[in-house]
Amino acid sequence: MIEIARAANPELLEALNRLIPQLSSSAEALTAEALEAIVDSPSCTLFIARHEGHIVGTLTLVCFAIPTGTRAWIEDVVVDDAARGAGIGDALVATALDHARQSGTRNVDLTSRSSRVAAHRLYERAGFQIRETNVYRFSFES
Repeated sequence: MIEIARAANPELLEALNRLIPQLSSSAEALTAEALEAIVDSPSCTLFIARHEGHIVGTLTLVCFAIPTGTRAWIEDVVVDDAARGAGIGDALVATALDHARQSGTRNVDLTSRSSRVAAHRLYERAGFQIRETNVYRFSFES
């Protein structure tokens, strides 16, 4: 079952701090304050997937208005190792795309490291296509 996180609570904080290291080894632990800021942000929608009552996946959809229209990005998609292969990632992405469509976005973008082969298959099944573009990053960290 996919739902939108409506409140920052200890269950959600524990789940994210369990799931995020499966996505990124460099991400710092999420604090209660940071989670509250995400859940309360008007531009972020945090989707969570439950299986047998437990949070086993998450996806963040960021929608924002710019002069050329409303844009959307999918970020931080992760499904617990033990729950992979059950269609949870597909359900998260489909729900996020439906939400983005209802929000008036024309396109939804995402990035994915080349090593995440299973994630690429998920995105391609959902209809994402590789764009011919360059992604630049400026980092404040050394």
